[in-house]
Amino acid sequence: MLRESAHCAATIALASAFALEMFCEFKAIGGADADAKATRATTRSAREDDAVELLDRARASDVERGTRGRGEDGTRTTREDDDDDDDDDDDEEAKERRATRGRLESFAASNGVQCAMLRPKALRGSRRAVQAWAELGVIMFLFWFCDRSGAVREANKSYDRDLLFAMFALLGTYGWKTTLKESKTHAPLHREQTEEMKGWMQVLFLLYHYFDAGEMYNLIRVFIAAYVWMTGFGNFSFYYVTKDFSAVRFAQMMWRLNFFVFVTCAVMKNDYMLYYICPMHTLFTLLVYGALAIAREKNSEPKWIYGKFIACFAIVVAVWEIPGAFKLIFKPFTFLFGYVNPAKPNVHPLHEWQFRSGLDRYVWIYGMACAYFHPKYELAMKWIDERSTARERMMYQGGVVALASGAMYWWWVTFFTLDKFEYNKYHPYTSWIPITAFFVLRNSTKKLRENHIELFCICGKVTLETYIAQFHIWLSTSQVPNGQPKMLMSLVPGYPLLNLMVCSYIYIGISHRIFDVTNVLKSACIPSKDKAALANNAIFGGIVVATALGLGTFTSLMFTGKT
Repeated sequence: MLRESAHCAATIALASAFALEMFCEFKAIGGADADAKATRATTRSAREDDAVELLDRARASDVERGTRGRGEDGTRTTREDDDDDDDDDDDEEAKERRATRGRLESFAASNGVQCAMLRPKALRGSRRAVQAWAELGVIMFLFWFCDRSGAVREANKSYDRDLLFAMFALLGTYGWKTTLKESKTHAPLHREQTEEMKGWMQVLFLLYHYFDAGEMYNLIRVFIAAYVWMTGFGNFSFYYVTKDFSAVRFAQMMWRLNFFVFVTCAVMKNDYMLYYICPMHTLFTLLVYGALAIAREKNSEPKWIYGKFIACFAIVVAVWEIPGAFKLIFKPFTFLFGYVNPAKPNVHPLHEWQFRSGLDRYVWIYGMACAYFHPKYELAMKWIDERSTARERMMYQGGVVALASGAMYWWWVTFFTLDKFEYNKYHPYTSWIPITAFFVLRNSTKKLRENHIELFCICGKVTLETYIAQFHIWLSTSQVPNGQPKMLMSLVPGYPLLNLMVCSYIYIGISHRIFDVTNVLKSACIPSKDKAALANNAIFGGIVVATALGLGTFTSLMFTGKT
């Protein structure tokens, strides 16, 4: 419904932004030096202050525990927003970020109207936002060109186990030898560590898709469960410590999870559920937000937190375990969560959503519980580190390693070796075992906790972008809307390894540009401090979307006869 209209509307809007950027270039509006400086500052700010990733909670949890962040009188100090780091008057980089963010956040409703009227002053003040919209249009054109135009050749996938694992081993070795860095904190499960984990899991996840490595299916299911676990862990840590349930923070979070995928769906005429990771993380993020936002004044009382955990568990049981309940609840939202694979048309539209979300329906609650008990875990690790003799320390560490390894081995031989259909039956109830065992092993010694591989951290920061972009700029859906990426993009036919290198170089570069562009637009469209400006931008954005959709519907009816 409205697929053609949305496609035409997105095309008109992005083409208009590109035309506006060309007008600015032609009129020389906005200095190149100032634009370059703004780009650098905005990128730094986006990468450092990306709140919606919600895994930057090691410092915040330290504040909550009191292990650091105390004032001279011993009282705890808590920052309501990571952006408050910019308040150091002696930090020139912070001043530059504040100034850049201020320029971007000036793109409010009145400024948008003046930009549409081609007023030089307004265009100059909003130049970075205009450039970002134009670049987004170019990226969407590349998606369409590579995956819909038929101009780019396709190649069949070919699985080579030795090549896949050799590539991953070489990448890991290179990262360890060249980018091994000391972490900012030695606390377990700090941000660099979780981003490192996201990075190497994403690399294997992408290689699994590229080589169609069916034998890795069970392992990939665990990786996705780990991502959902991080959603529960990171969101709970952030909201529990900062107590920031504001509309601005909520809007930034939803923007990060859904803005780019919605644009992609409109341009490529795909359903939201094709990129199932996005709706799944959005659902569980909303559930965590709701659990802590309701009766938020009681979050400091353990009995209320335990009660909220039990309530979340009861909701999951009611929705996913009672036959027929899931489809009854989500039936009104079929327009959003419905998906039918063109290759398998005879299935219920909500089947894919029920299957994907159901696989990890419990692990986000376990992530919340881990976040709540994280301070006790950190104290236990600190106690082991402070043993007086190396022998005593190694005895405790050896016990921890033996226990985690034993649990991992039992899970491996009991569940992991099952075929994928049988494994899926047990996955929702057992995925927490390998996740817990890995984190315990990864943090078993201080030496392991105090270092991370920066290369994988870089990969971990763009997991959302690489996940979406792979469908259209690395793999191929064979010009079929809602099609699964069963083929490869082939720029160097006949040379599969060279083609992999060339396509990967383009794909990774575009993914990083998507990350930067969406963060620039987030700063421009969702002011971090001014709620009035946020409301104005929402109204103005609604008008723009409605206008574009109206023009898109008219254009679609004129040229295709369909909406």
